[in-house]
Parts: sequence; C-alpha cells; structure tokens
Amino acid sequence: MNAEDIRDRFTALRAKGMRHKDAAAAMGLPEGAAVAAHTGTHERGLRATRLRGPWVEVLQALELCGPVLALTRNETTVHEKTGVYEKVSGSGAMGIALGEAIDLRLFFSRWHAGFAVSEAAANAGVLPSLSLQFFDAHGVAVHKVFVRDATDRDAFQSVIDAFTATDEADEPVTFVAAQDKPAPREDSAIDTAGLAQAWRGMKDTHDFFGLLNKFGVERQQSFRLTEGEFTQRAQPGAIGALLQEASFDGTPIMVFVASPGCIQIHSGPVMRIEPMEMKGQGDNATPMRWLNVLDPGFNLHLREDRIASVWIVEKPTSDGVVTSVEAFDQAGELMAMFFGARKPGMPELAPWRDIVRGLPRLQTTAPTP
Repeated sequence: MNAEDIRDRFTALRAKGMRHKDAAAAMGLPEGAAVAAHTGTHERGLRATRLRGPWVEVLQALELCGPVLALTRNETTVHEKTGVYEKVSGSGAMGIALGEAIDLRLFFSRWHAGFAVSEAAANAGVLPSLSLQFFDAHGVAVHKVFVRDATDRDAFQSVIDAFTATDEADEPVTFVAAQDKPAPREDSAIDTAGLAQAWRGMKDTHDFFGLLNKFGVERQQSFRLTEGEFTQRAQPGAIGALLQEASFDGTPIMVFVASPGCIQIHSGPVMRIEPMEMKGQGDNATPMRWLNVLDPGFNLHLREDRIASVWIVEKPTSDGVVTSVEAFDQAGELMAMFFGARKPGMPELAPWRDIVRGLPRLQTTAPTP
C-alpha cells in the first residue's frame, strides 16, 4: 500500500468517526505509519511534518506556548492533562517533566519519530487541530501534545518551525513490527524467598523496578508469589469503586498511565466519574464499557470491560507502607496504577487507606463449608 492509498483510506475512515489509532489498525498499519504517510505534498485534510530532536528540547520549548493538552495512552487507557510544560529536563535516554499539572517520566530511548500534525476540522470556520505526536520504533504512540483554546498558537507554530526535520524527503521514517514478549519464567525458577526478603527491605517505591530485574520476575508474577503478605486480589469493579469513593470524599489520588515511552501522572482530586457503555463496539460484539474521569484539566478514559485483574499492592518505604491499586488487561499489560496523593517524606493518606480497605476483594480460595 503506497502513501496515496493510505491517505485515501485513512481519510475515509476518519470521516466515519474513527480515531487515528483505530483507522490505522483497520488498514493493518501502526498509527505511526499512517501519520508518516501524510508527510510531503498532498491535498488531504491531515498533514504531517517530520520533526527532529533532541526530544527533551522540543518539550522544553513548549513552555512558552502556555496551556496545552498532554496525552499518554496504552491499548486500554487514555490519560489527558491540560497545563504548561514546566521543569522539563533530561539527558540522553531519560527525562522528566515536573510541572504543576503536567507530570511525566520520559524514556527517550523509545522515542523513534515525531511529527507535527495538522488536521482540518469537520466544520468550516473552526481552526484545524494542531498537535505534536511521537512514536516508538513500532509505530505505537508514546506521547502527544495538542493545542487548546488557551494555547498560544503562534508560539506552538514556532516550536514546529524550529524543530522541523530538514531531510524529511531524503530519509522517510520507517517502523518495524514488534516482537512477541518473552513468556515469564516458571514460578519454580524464581527465588521466592529472596524476592519476599528484598520486598521487605524496600525503602522507596522506586526500588520495586530494580527488585523485579534482580529476580527476573514479571510484575503480576511477583504479586502472585507474594500474595497474602504484600498483595491481595481485588474484583475488576474495584477501579470504578475506587474512583467513585475518591470523588465522594475529595481524597486526592495519583493516577499513573504508561505508554512504551512515557508515564503520565495526575495528582489531585477526581470529581466527575462517568461510566459509559457503547453497544456493538466492543470485542466480540460485547458492549464496550468506558470508565471516565471528566474533570477540568484531567480526563481519564479506561476500558473497564478489558480489566482482567486488579491487585492491591503494599510496598515498604522509609515513610511507611505505600499502597497501590493496579489494573491489568487480558494480555497482562498494566492499564493504570492508583495511589493516594503524597510527596516524598510524607506518610500515606489515611483516607486513601480507608478507600483501599473498602474495595471488594476477589476470593481466591473456596469457602469453608
């Protein structure tokens, strides 16, 4: 399929209301490849311009644009924050943004290509949508930045102009198919006693990633192997219950959603929780159920029908135990993580622990007759 064919089919699918990712998938393409096909000269409503790095400098330049929308998603969950890109720093493969609203952990080694994307609105007289979109080597979106009403569009265009790739025509972007993830090691190959001992000795939640690597254990596998001491299973409906309870009493929470190259974090209260069912659009003709947070400055869209497992996880730290609630999909991929809002040096919020304590557990053993 050449670029012109891709543009024709993509335009037709977008006219039916399909999202970029879904339209690309309908053509058997990764989203990045569909966007890349819109570079160069053509007359379609969506136009893409290839960008050059360093990517940390692109994000730093966005501060002068004022409020924008930052979007990070995975297969089942979309996390959107509106704010200013502040305190962006990084070196080489890693970066961070520590703005009041936009809080990111950036893994630039996964950022393969970036584009400025302009898409004409369906209604005449409405300004085109304008965004920066970044993809990994497999064409999966790692992070996006969208212009909003309060954005300085001239400043945003200046960022695009400053980072436009000059060799766009000579070196087209290509993507490669992703390899299947290796299966987790057998439970019998894991030093379970050593894993539990190292877990007991954690001083910071960030120690957990090193612990997984040290023992060669997959995330959910570590939960299973320490179940009862550090972890408990919750019912799939626990995520909806968590958000509803937090909205009722105003408990500030943290919501983490990760793409292959970015973790995006919301810290604060959630207020408007809106479940939504879309019949005829789910897998195998079953309803698609979205769990939505629709607050000023923060939107979350999570496919509740795709939740396969939920874990309540406790990690020892120098500030006391820190508790997370983590949702996984049918493929074993992490959908989202939830914590009580806290800063280093502060203990976990008592109201957050109350919320977690009230979540419905999943019974894993048969009841005694």
